[in-house]
Amino acid sequence: MVTNPGKPAVDRSHRDAVAAGLERLCEWAVAARSKPLPDAVRRRASLVVSDDIAAMVVAASEPQVSAAQDRILSPGGKAEATVFGAHRTKAPRSLAAAANGLAVPWAELDEGYRPLPCHAGGYTLPALLAEAEAENASVQDMLRALCISYEITTRIAHTFPFDSLTIHPHGAFNAIGAAAGIAVLRGYDAAMLCDTLKSAATMVCAGPFNHAIEGALARNTWTGLGAIAGFQAADFAPLGITGLRGALYDVYATGFNCRVEPQEMDTGLGQGEWAIERGYHKIYACCQYLHSAVQASMELAGRLAPDSKPIKSIEVETHARGLALTGAAPDTVLAAKFSMPHALATVAVLRTAGAMGFNGASLKNAEIAAMRERVTARAHPAIGEWPNDRPARVHWTFEDGTRWTAVCENARGGADQPYSESELLTKFDELTGATLPKASGALRNLVVNASATDRMPWREMVDQVVA
Repeated sequence: MVTNPGKPAVDRSHRDAVAAGLERLCEWAVAARSKPLPDAVRRRASLVVSDDIAAMVVAASEPQVSAAQDRILSPGGKAEATVFGAHRTKAPRSLAAAANGLAVPWAELDEGYRPLPCHAGGYTLPALLAEAEAENASVQDMLRALCISYEITTRIAHTFPFDSLTIHPHGAFNAIGAAAGIAVLRGYDAAMLCDTLKSAATMVCAGPFNHAIEGALARNTWTGLGAIAGFQAADFAPLGITGLRGALYDVYATGFNCRVEPQEMDTGLGQGEWAIERGYHKIYACCQYLHSAVQASMELAGRLAPDSKPIKSIEVETHARGLALTGAAPDTVLAAKFSMPHALATVAVLRTAGAMGFNGASLKNAEIAAMRERVTARAHPAIGEWPNDRPARVHWTFEDGTRWTAVCENARGGADQPYSESELLTKFDELTGATLPKASGALRNLVVNASATDRMPWREMVDQVVA
């Protein structure tokens, strides 16, 4: 009986290969839990934790985030885990994770994974941090669980790549990261971890990518929803509530029509760098696909003098994914963060691409609105190989006919051109200082002083962050 003739045929060999690869990945994860992290990996993990907490803190002051978090937390319950913001609220772990998950992508300043669209830290940490605080896990155990679950999440994303921007990764992989972090920290064996992930795969959401581009704020809820789903998957697996052995294939290949690369699930596990070492950090509060154009624009802004003539037009040559972000009249802060015209206009007018360049006030700024209309974009004539696959060439033409040009082949922030620890620590201070004045000092200690913090309960570190 054919129940749905429009569906692609199931490749049984791929389905079986993915399932077997997931089982081997889970066996690796359990073995890795008993091994120390290399120093560089531990330090990188601490930066990811700090970066995402800072992103949560700065977002929590946004009126819509604050109001939504109040709704999430309204049922009340046991005060197990912290919501990172001015109110220093504690709530049941799953609700705290949902509230922090809502905040983590809001400012577009959270850490991401450079090789493909996947913010593995953002999917894992809201749930993992809440679980670690509630269970009084050590900092060391939390960081190890982050690195392992980050590896799991990105390998699943590599196994099922999206060839076009259809489903947003915040929906596609949200529950995977959350469930992995919880299950690893709880010490599940390989079979139970696998059952948790099979269940979590069925709980992801088909969040359309155009919701980010067009600024639908529902997109910012997907990481919070994934945290709740992750807890459900991890809580239910010991009860025998799980998915089919081929659940991942059924969801991503059959449901989402992803390409399937079964070998990505476990090839080279434990033999090279960790996935978390290939992430990137943001200084600019907008989609990473805009960063090369923004970085080039910041170079031009640095040349401006008080007597510079007004800018008549801005032209940008950039890669295909940057060209997809050309909305000239954003009506939400999210739409602004996915708008090439807004990003380049903000730099030209305010000389910044930080959080203030994409807040509600920036949407109402008449000078920025006028400058957005002067921005045009076209295809870059020479796209390089990764990591130079997201280049930009920006031209400013002034009213007196003068023309300036700046080029950025690959924006800073990734592993090949990382921001220094000093730059990132300054970022953490800027994002948290007004709300949690002691947070940056605690996060700095987490990064630079492993010997003093690794054996500390994560709960104690949280108390220092929100003190």
